[in-house]
Amino acid sequence: MARMGLGSDWQCLFANDCDKLKYTTYSNNWAGERFDKRDVALVKAADLDGHADLAWASFPCQDLSQAGAGRGIGDIGSPEATRSGAVWPFLDIVKSLAGEGRHPTLLTLENVVGLLTANGGSDFRALLGTLSEIGYRYGAVVADASHFVPQSRPRVFVIAVRREVPVPRALLAEIPQSPWHTPTLVRATATLSAGNAADWIWWALGPPPVARRNHLIDILELDEGADWNSDETTANLVGMMSTPQLERLAAAKAAGRKLVGSLYLRMRPSIDGSRGNVQRCEIAFGDTLGCLRTPKGGASRSRIIVVDGDRVRTRLLSAREAALLMGLEEGFKLPAAYNDCFKLIGDGVAPPVVRFLAERILEPLARQGAVCFSSSDRQKTSK
Repeated sequence: MARMGLGSDWQCLFANDCDKLKYTTYSNNWAGERFDKRDVALVKAADLDGHADLAWASFPCQDLSQAGAGRGIGDIGSPEATRSGAVWPFLDIVKSLAGEGRHPTLLTLENVVGLLTANGGSDFRALLGTLSEIGYRYGAVVADASHFVPQSRPRVFVIAVRREVPVPRALLAEIPQSPWHTPTLVRATATLSAGNAADWIWWALGPPPVARRNHLIDILELDEGADWNSDETTANLVGMMSTPQLERLAAAKAAGRKLVGSLYLRMRPSIDGSRGNVQRCEIAFGDTLGCLRTPKGGASRSRIIVVDGDRVRTRLLSAREAALLMGLEEGFKLPAAYNDCFKLIGDGVAPPVVRFLAERILEPLARQGAVCFSSSDRQKTSK
């Protein structure tokens, strides 16, 4: 999905993922592009030719997300690797390329916002320290897909540029800018060492788009032909709601208009604590749906609720709706199986966010790098 967001002006020289579902989907959408199916730890600098403008890493989020175990990215070179620690072998490749003088002009590291706070912020500091050692300056932004599509999906993007590349003044902000530099990000930067802070950049993204590409009410199929739950199933879900959730549902019924929203199944402490955690049904109404997640179990599957007066309907989100909520282009080839589709989407990055970052930051810096390194090559030739 990062590949889609970058668009046709970018040529992909090398793509990598050892997940069969992902490399199959990639190949179905970009036939003929070079794809390496090995674990990234097995990829070496010698497998990559020439010099790239950009290397992008959307590394696994399982150990950084709220639903994960909170193990973080681990220590570089540690034998006790975590799944999110796949970023380290990626950076090892970049470090090897730097030893040959051909490391990418730009790096983008993308993950959930938990990256900023994992292990007390030490994971984030370790990443930035490694980028400094390799020869990059860097900054980070937190971009929520809700600025572009009706899905709440905040993600952190660390954007790094080689020190040799002069950064245009228009891309620099003197102080943090809302909404891209959140309080969590600002707090994370406050703990950087003096050396790493010297390499920090506040990227100036400018304002978010004035209008979204589409609206939630236009994406969801609300007619009778959709695969709605039975009245009995919906009643069971309502029966799993706590008093505050039932009050929220009652307010929606009294609103005098049709309301749509997200429906979640969550494990919550029982009221008296005698039964430990119990499964609860929670709802949230608004013009954005909650973050789409991978369907590891029935509770993680994306659901919607529609309230129109006293009528309440519920169902699973369809694959088509999920694709639109991610901002995938018409014709993007998703897996045929429902769970496979949501596994792919739940792990994905929203292409409109990538396109926005490319236009505002990545492409101007890539052009700057092309000038910088072509001048360097001419100087070497003249010598």
